[in-house]
Amino acid sequence: MNGVQRRALLAAAALSPWLPAQARGQLEEPLTASVRTALSAAVAAEAPPQPEFADLAQRLSYLDWKAEMSLRLARRKADRLARTDFLQTVWFESRRAGLETALVLGLIQVESGFRKFAISSAGARGYMQVMPFWMRLIGDGDVGRLFHLQTNLRFGCVILRHYLDRERGDLFMALGRYHGSRGRPEYPEMVFGARRRWLFEPASPA
Repeated sequence: MNGVQRRALLAAAALSPWLPAQARGQLEEPLTASVRTALSAAVAAEAPPQPEFADLAQRLSYLDWKAEMSLRLARRKADRLARTDFLQTVWFESRRAGLETALVLGLIQVESGFRKFAISSAGARGYMQVMPFWMRLIGDGDVGRLFHLQTNLRFGCVILRHYLDRERGDLFMALGRYHGSRGRPEYPEMVFGARRRWLFEPASPA
């Protein structure tokens, strides 16, 4: 891919919220027993996506974010309740994994175009295009659950967090590993471009 093609791809990712990614997926790699145990616990922990806030200001900031994101997402998810459920779950799971919510939304945009039942030619499933082998490695083996909203987002966020830890905080390399194209620039740059659409600056207090 030359420089002109790369710039065109980045521009498309930033402007179009529904650009599909190239068909790839996470690569199955050996996990140590301790890592597998930790990841299994991370995806299995019972935690419904109910945000909690330290004070009223945090709650109001969250509500402002959700209202703004709902407007931005309305073109793709027409049902308001479905948008609300989706956004609340993305917010909860991204923060639970220590990830930036705008980044996770950008990744979802690139991976699935916000399609709940998306399946890539590589077999990756759902919003965050989780590969089925993860259900065998750290889940209960029921691949069909990857189409469940919270299950898919939890697995996707936990996997990205795992890759980010493996890459010692290098987000560029972690995104490449998530896509199965570690070290190549095209996918991370697409996600970074899509992320800009979902950035949110809360209003300053009067």
